[in-house]
Amino acid sequence: MTPKAAVPRGATPGADRSTDSYLPEHGNGGYRVLHYDLDLDYRIVPNRLAGRAALTAVAVQPLSRFTLDLGGFRVETVRVDGRPAKYTHRRHKLQISPERPIGAGDTFRVDIRYAGKPVPISGRWGDIGWDELTDGVLVASQPNGAPSWFPCNDEPGDKATFRVALTTATPYTVLVTGDPVSRRRGAGSTTWVYERREPTSPYLMSVQIGRYELVELAVGGVVQRAAIPPRLRAAVARDFGRHGEIMAALQRLLGPYPFAEYVVVVADDDLDDPVEAQGMAVFGRNHVDGRRTHERLIVHELAHQWFGNSLTVADWRHIWLNEGFATYAEWLWSGVSGDLPADALAVQWHTRIAARPADVIVADPGIDRMFDPLVYKRGALTLHAVRRTIGEEPFFALLRSWVAEHRHGTVTTGQFRAHAQRFAREPLDGLFTAWLDRPALPPLPR
Repeated sequence: MTPKAAVPRGATPGADRSTDSYLPEHGNGGYRVLHYDLDLDYRIVPNRLAGRAALTAVAVQPLSRFTLDLGGFRVETVRVDGRPAKYTHRRHKLQISPERPIGAGDTFRVDIRYAGKPVPISGRWGDIGWDELTDGVLVASQPNGAPSWFPCNDEPGDKATFRVALTTATPYTVLVTGDPVSRRRGAGSTTWVYERREPTSPYLMSVQIGRYELVELAVGGVVQRAAIPPRLRAAVARDFGRHGEIMAALQRLLGPYPFAEYVVVVADDDLDDPVEAQGMAVFGRNHVDGRRTHERLIVHELAHQWFGNSLTVADWRHIWLNEGFATYAEWLWSGVSGDLPADALAVQWHTRIAARPADVIVADPGIDRMFDPLVYKRGALTLHAVRRTIGEEPFFALLRSWVAEHRHGTVTTGQFRAHAQRFAREPLDGLFTAWLDRPALPPLPR
């Protein structure tokens, strides 16, 4: 777009680059966001979104200017602490120069009005973010799709609280990652308001819009509900029929569920893979067949509420802390449910991986391989190797304390190594070096 005003030279160092080693162009330096307040109006048929975003942030260095991530919307106004600010908006970067410089340690507010047709962020993983369904909307933003619908500091380690109000046509149900606060019906439209009180990464915020029926997945304990196409009611009841048992099993093994509720959305479209959001998971209709074919995926997405969502990687190179742990939760449920135990699954996957080229370093797979199946499976094997080495009781004490001590925070591989060592009698340096830092597949400990 044509800038409203030129941004002065003398840019604040590091203000438009994140600290993430894999996606430095997503995320921004110089500040941390504390809270997002989003008021959105969405028209489904023309795919038009009008938004008002109020961000409360704290400067970690003096700022003469700063940047936010935002997709290809038309930016109408930008104000900082109530005063008009100069800005430019190019290549998904909104560069802002406040009327007055911001001092290190100062808390400041940014108000942005924007509008346009939301489209996903295109890149090496395809189209990520706000996506139109056949009849509705799905938002799946991992790892870099959040700017497709709101201005943000798009890096996983910058967790904030959220309030989201979204208005759309009344026949549609709106689900946002957060606790429901209110619903106000107007003339032909309804405003849905949600609050996310736990610190949340922008990529884990999601909006789902569709002609859904709300059903309970389990009774008692954690609130577990699903938004589903009515015609899939019977298949969902079968496929998610053990959801309460899965939740109870993961809580026994990992500790208390970290949020107030868990919402499953089954879109009436096919999806390549299910995706997690904060307190939510989204499945495609192709993941529901009435035969529990994809139950391991149900476990995997639920496990991400602990590993990925409550405990969020500080940098994308630590992705095995999300995916390896969620994969290992699949193996744990398999044993609990009477299917193959984790020992048998570990041997199976070790054999399969041994037949493949050893060309991934789990602790730092590189941006092109961060979602490689080897990161998932070898990550899970790493945990099994730790379990075999330190024993059953110390291993599960390790997992529960890892979750409890870093609840709603960010984590790194180095932190996990140090944490695990607390539960071992012998040094684990050699084990972690072999499993995480070298591509060659080590043998499983006996």
